[in-house]
Amino acid sequence: MSENCTHNCETCGQNCASRQQAPADFREPPHELSSIKKVIGVVSGKGGVGKSMTSAMLAVLMNRRGHRTGVLDADITGPSIPRLFGLHERARADELGLYPVRTRTGIDVISVNLLLDHESDPVVWRGPVIAGAVKQFWQEVIWKDVDFLFVDMPPGTGDVPLTVFQTLPVDGIIVVASPQELVSLIVSKAVKMANMMNIPVLGLVENMSYVLCPDCGRKLEIFGESHVAETAAAFGVPVLARMPIDPALARQADLGVIESFEGDWLDGAADAVEKLL
Repeated sequence: MSENCTHNCETCGQNCASRQQAPADFREPPHELSSIKKVIGVVSGKGGVGKSMTSAMLAVLMNRRGHRTGVLDADITGPSIPRLFGLHERARADELGLYPVRTRTGIDVISVNLLLDHESDPVVWRGPVIAGAVKQFWQEVIWKDVDFLFVDMPPGTGDVPLTVFQTLPVDGIIVVASPQELVSLIVSKAVKMANMMNIPVLGLVENMSYVLCPDCGRKLEIFGESHVAETAAAFGVPVLARMPIDPALARQADLGVIESFEGDWLDGAADAVEKLL
């Protein structure tokens, strides 16, 4: 207790140990039949930087390493995970709960697109309803024996990221960005939000870093010089990957066969995730 303490916490400005309380824990347990070892959030400060692609590819990589993986598509109004995996069937439910749809190689996926009558229907919901849907994906979906559950979050720092950080026991996040200088400001918002919520930042993934010249093989930085190393150093986090613009990879995504991709671009990110086990 401080020597300047007035013994009246309503009027005293001292930060005594006696008045310090642990922050409220809003985390909710998953479905009673679920078994999930680690939860990894994949976030971005803005849209269109390849966050969903990164989520899907990391799930594929960890699956190839012998781990059971799942993807919770928390981008309710812009779901793209089912398309990446070529999933079009409806998720099944019974009296016990809702079951994720399994991909060709055994990755469990849940997304609002797997619940709609027509996958092209828009989801016109307000923020609290969207956040509630994400909680349902955690609490009412039966995730059986999942080693790594990747949560593909919508961009920004709004209702859904806040709900995920408060509700799910997130073990770490990966921030996806593009090379533009403006991104350092956008990344800072995502990293600072994670720090506020005491969520570890595993590192940064820079997408669309360069394109390989088909003639000479030289790396061409289409969006200008990369600033990801400076941004990562400013926050004391590692650069986990620099992903190229790859037409073959884009084609696989469009065809729904992302599980067939070849390339070691995200191996560093996969290593960081695997260390959590």
